Amino acid sequence: MIIVIDALNRHKFPKLLDEMFKLRARVFGDRLGWDVNIVNGRERDHFDDLDPAYVIGLDDDGDVVSCVRALQTTGPHMLADVFSAILDGEPPIRSATIWESTRFCVDTKRLARGTGRNTVSYATCELMLGSLEYAQASGITDIITVIDPLMDRVLKRSDNAPYDYVGKIADMGKVPALAALLDCTDERITRLRNFAGIHHDVFVAEDEIAAAENFDSAAENNATPRVCADLAQYCDDQISTAATEKEKYAALRLRAALADRIRSGSGMRA
Repeated sequence: MIIVIDALNRHKFPKLLDEMFKLRARVFGDRLGWDVNIVNGRERDHFDDLDPAYVIGLDDDGDVVSCVRALQTTGPHMLADVFSAILDGEPPIRSATIWESTRFCVDTKRLARGTGRNTVSYATCELMLGSLEYAQASGITDIITVIDPLMDRVLKRSDNAPYDYVGKIADMGKVPALAALLDCTDERITRLRNFAGIHHDVFVAEDEIAAAENFDSAAENNATPRVCADLAQYCDDQISTAATEKEKYAALRLRAALADRIRSGSGMRA
């Protein structure tokens, strides 16, 4: 499941954002050994203060398992201001229709191997699909992304190969890095969907995730049963007003998940 969090809705999802920064710390700091800023187990940099968009992948339990950051290239961005050695003296790309994609990562410890749901391969392809489709819907024609050779091979194996590269390969810490260009076309999206066998809508309803996050916050703060009743009523309202079977199924799933958490205790007190 994919959700997009940006400046307009980030106030609804503090827990998901916190999980995302923790995942980035585990991947880029612990696993890859990059020279990144980690404070209290969370990886952030000053580009996160520029109100970027985050495309975040969730597993069936609603936990963050993948993420990527999207920044406009008309302002400060990593290729221009951090990885400028890649440009080899050329000016950075600046265009209202080109976004920069960075901090792409997948939780290889939480996810299984293989190709089915809740696997590393599936989550990687789903995140790439979410990024491309979100960019396309936002009027973006191309994505430029700073990657290492391993990620370049992942893109090529998934039938999502870059159509061009910018500048040169440059050493960035422990690994070399290069800047790749991806178009946000229907053709690319179709190739990736066919490769991954993902033919459904990958985006989850924002209200569904917000309700679950509100439940978790209430449980952690020892909320009264009234909060549980309100959330249950919200789920019932979503079920009764569902316009499609998919919407009804999503609401039923949410109600079942909330019921499981209530039954398991979840810290709720009278």
